[in-house]
Amino acid sequence: MKIEGIYNDVPRRRAKMEERKISVVVIGGGETGTPLLRQLAEAPFVKILGVADLDENAPGMMIAKEKGITATTDFMELVQKGNEVDIIIEVTGVPEVRERLRTYMQQSENHHTIIMHEMIAILMMSLSQGCLVNMKHGEIEYK
Repeated sequence: MKIEGIYNDVPRRRAKMEERKISVVVIGGGETGTPLLRQLAEAPFVKILGVADLDENAPGMMIAKEKGITATTDFMELVQKGNEVDIIIEVTGVPEVRERLRTYMQQSENHHTIIMHEMIAILMMSLSQGCLVNMKHGEIEYK
């Protein structure tokens, strides 16, 4: 008797998953966002749609420009890509940014994109490095 089930087509599903990339936007290109951005840029299964920071010279913005990734001082420009974005990684540490993101997502009825809080990003980076990473943020205020 042959057992039929969900595992019979695992190789086909795995191949399909390898074709797909997870599209991300990084909001915050400072000390918290930059190490994360470096890791994301090296991952073959990730497509970075853009990086936003108020400081055009922030390290993350420079990396984005070097790699041909969209770099902008207006994070809403990236957020408005809608369902094209799988994950918005928000690492500014600014409550107003999170609130604008939540409000926009509700108003636009985008039920696809996930907003990843900076604490999740810090947890994931800390796990990959084996120690708690720095959470410093810049001095520029978002309005």
